[in-house]
Amino acid sequence: MAPSSRYRKQVCSRRVASARAPSVAHGSWAGMAPGVTAALSFSIVDILLKVVYASGMDVLSLVALRAVLVVVFFWLWLRLAPPRIWHSPRQRWIALGLGILFTGTNFGLLQAIALLPVSIAILAYFIYPLLTGIGGAITGLDQLGWRALLAALAAFGGLALMLGADFSELSLAGLCFAFAAAFFRVLSLLGTRAWLHGTDARVTTWYSMVPSAAIYLSAALMVGDWHLPQTSAGWWAFVGITIGSTLSTLLIYVSANRVGPFRTAFVMNLEPLMAAILSMWLLGEVLSSVQMLGAAIMIVSLCAFQFARR
Repeated sequence: MAPSSRYRKQVCSRRVASARAPSVAHGSWAGMAPGVTAALSFSIVDILLKVVYASGMDVLSLVALRAVLVVVFFWLWLRLAPPRIWHSPRQRWIALGLGILFTGTNFGLLQAIALLPVSIAILAYFIYPLLTGIGGAITGLDQLGWRALLAALAAFGGLALMLGADFSELSLAGLCFAFAAAFFRVLSLLGTRAWLHGTDARVTTWYSMVPSAAIYLSAALMVGDWHLPQTSAGWWAFVGITIGSTLSTLLIYVSANRVGPFRTAFVMNLEPLMAAILSMWLLGEVLSSVQMLGAAIMIVSLCAFQFARR
């Protein structure tokens, strides 16, 4: 083989390996920071949603108005601070497709919460970390060692205890919506890792938000019935939801690029835990001893996963 051909082959091999390997070591706490921050931000959004709904705003009006504001925000941000490298045409279409998946995730989860008790809807939805790990192992995007799998299963069991789910009188449609939302989230995480590795997360978020905003806005215009917050607290909560959900979406893309889709999905299990803690602190809700045990199991499992070897 000629030297130049051998060199090109080596360079190509390194690029392929770089595209498959997470850019931050799997045991690095710094690498997990974006996912942890996203989980905290989403948990705050969960609390603020109660304030917004109590002020008279409905789901469709909320998601449509928020999506439009987010698109405008990212358009201005990218104009004032352009990325060094924009997405290629192929990456642009992939990001737009992720936006449709993002819309499906939101719609499915909101419908599940409408048809099921919130704890059961969240528990059913949070099957996606395990599905992401299995999907990543099947596609070769991630390696799922047996210790990591056991840690994930233990965390899911702790989550079940913490949420105190009661599986009596469940809506089959609600469960289907929850599982559909989880499926869309899995596809989004795997797609980001496979085809958008190393891209600017701001650009990915911008392109993914455009179809989401178009779908929500079209639906709201077809319905023609807007319900906006009727109190100042509701408007402030809406602002918080818009900022928090936008930050979380951006950080999820960052985390999927840094540590891979499985670890991103897994660390997002912190969201229901943090939401429960904030509910106790801000809303005066009480966790039972069984739920406290579940929370402890979940935290220990997350720590064990951090140090698990493939």
